[in-house]
Amino acid sequence: MVLHGGLVLGLHILMTLLSPQKAGAIKADHMGSYGPAFYQSYDGSGQFTYDFDGEQLFSVDLKKREAVWRLPEFSNFADFDPQNGLRGIALIRAHLDVLVERSNHTRATNVPPRVTVLPKSPVALGQPNVLICIVDNIFPPVINITWLHNGQTVTEGVTQTSFYAQPDHSFRKFHYLTFVPSAGDFYDCKVEHWGLDEPLFTHWGTEPTLPRTPVGNAFAVPLTLCFSPRAPGDYAAARHHRDPGLCPRPGAWPGGLPRGRHPYHHRQTPVQLPQVMILLRGWDVRETLRPSFLASF
Repeated sequence: MVLHGGLVLGLHILMTLLSPQKAGAIKADHMGSYGPAFYQSYDGSGQFTYDFDGEQLFSVDLKKREAVWRLPEFSNFADFDPQNGLRGIALIRAHLDVLVERSNHTRATNVPPRVTVLPKSPVALGQPNVLICIVDNIFPPVINITWLHNGQTVTEGVTQTSFYAQPDHSFRKFHYLTFVPSAGDFYDCKVEHWGLDEPLFTHWGTEPTLPRTPVGNAFAVPLTLCFSPRAPGDYAAARHHRDPGLCPRPGAWPGGLPRGRHPYHHRQTPVQLPQVMILLRGWDVRETLRPSFLASF
């Protein structure tokens, strides 16, 4: 894959403003902030994200021009105008040439991605399943991912997530393929990236029975997200330069809407935030694979 073009990453993170260390006596049990946003000139793509407690809540894709929620259920609790995210991407794009000039045209190091392929559920021949291609350590966030079945490119039954930012400023992406296992079939997740000298193929083949592994169990267990408001009077205050426009959907919380700031109010007010619990049954993984690695499709 021959790729040319410039990339700029804009880290629109308000963490320094929201953290207790930087915000005086303010303490918060939960925190919402702008996540990393980027625009790259290779194919005119870009992404804006919003995080809650360090996890991506939703993203706005420049080409799709719509908000994509990490879990569809999140859209039942809040609204977000995609134009707010598109304006953030446009700001980055407008300053692209200036930032390239200030960096003396120094290119960032291309990092080789890591790839893992595994099934969502324990494999049984003839039973529909989903293959998951997890691509970690992506930087810059420009990548081609392709599924192959018995050496032939597959385009049907393929879905993908947006880029998920990681603490080390790299990105993670999930690709999914729905399939029906048959004896002797094999699949490959093909990854092309600037950090690779040649395409990387990660192989997965069907067998009559496959051993269950801790990683396999992690993606096979049911995932339940439970939202519940905190006790009355238990508030967390947050300080923003600009509100991203994340508005609670009417009727989302028992007892009425949480108190918060209108997108165009400039006066700080307390915000009552929901708790998020992730309940997993049969969890059988080590610290190296945490629940935040999971993505919905």
